[in-house]
Amino acid sequence: MGNHTTVHTFLLWGFSSFPHLQSLLFMVIFFSHVTILAANAAIMVAIRLSPNLHTPMYFLLFGLSFSETCTTLVIIPRMLVDLLSDSKTISLPECATQMLFFFGLGGNNCFILAAMSYDRYTAIHNPLHYPILMTHQICFQLIVASCITGFLISLCIITIVFNLSFCDSYIIQHFFCDISPVVHLACDYAFHHEMIIFVLSAFVLVGSLVLIMVSYVFIASIVMKMSSTTGRYKAFSTCSSHLIVVSIHYGFACFVYLRSKGSDTFREDMLMAVTYTVLTPLLNPIVYSLRNQEMRIALKKVLDNCSRFIFQMANKR
Repeated sequence: MGNHTTVHTFLLWGFSSFPHLQSLLFMVIFFSHVTILAANAAIMVAIRLSPNLHTPMYFLLFGLSFSETCTTLVIIPRMLVDLLSDSKTISLPECATQMLFFFGLGGNNCFILAAMSYDRYTAIHNPLHYPILMTHQICFQLIVASCITGFLISLCIITIVFNLSFCDSYIIQHFFCDISPVVHLACDYAFHHEMIIFVLSAFVLVGSLVLIMVSYVFIASIVMKMSSTTGRYKAFSTCSSHLIVVSIHYGFACFVYLRSKGSDTFREDMLMAVTYTVLTPLLNPIVYSLRNQEMRIALKKVLDNCSRFIFQMANKR
């Protein structure tokens, strides 16, 4: 190790390369974050208060919305503070905690999406036994299993990353503690570390994506055998929202985490990270609300009740 100085604090360089855009970025990301919280909260309240949405599909959607809300809370508030602050330092334990929760919740999202594809397959393949095969208890077990698996894999990655020695360089070329910009600061980061992290990341992303693709191969084969055009359309329409969300989620995540890295890719990865930390959680509730009539009706009732409550409170004052 020579005369290296051990690093205990990092500097999140993030958007410091764009000093004149930081105020604009703060406004855009702040309003996006408020919209994300409001949209996901509206979906969760609508599912909770609407008896016709007390089905396995919406139970899993509730879990996904809650998980994505937590994911944004791990990253965006800190990002907003750093955009307005001159001091962008983060301690090593804080960095490890942020990475643990971000990748744990990210893995949870992936496995919940896989569970949702299995739910759609079960509903189309065996509609008569669907209430028995997909009970609320089974849905809850799938969500718990997704969470445990996601956090166990995240813990393995964190253990590898933060057992490395960080010396001399302390500037993270990102707005949060992502894997690649952190491990490239380590002075003993080796090929076998990179391969283990790659395999664990691939297990989450590729493993869950394979489960989703297998489910949809079976769904497509079942739907194509249907004689009724109306039946085909109805079957595909129940899956369309999920397919759009899967395409957005995995498209960005696989591009960032399953390709070779270099110091020259950090800025590109950082800009891409804005999409899956801000844009994806913003699009998901929009997709599910716009393409689902039951959800639109439930959300309209929730908004009407909120408006009525606010109006009554205003009149009392």
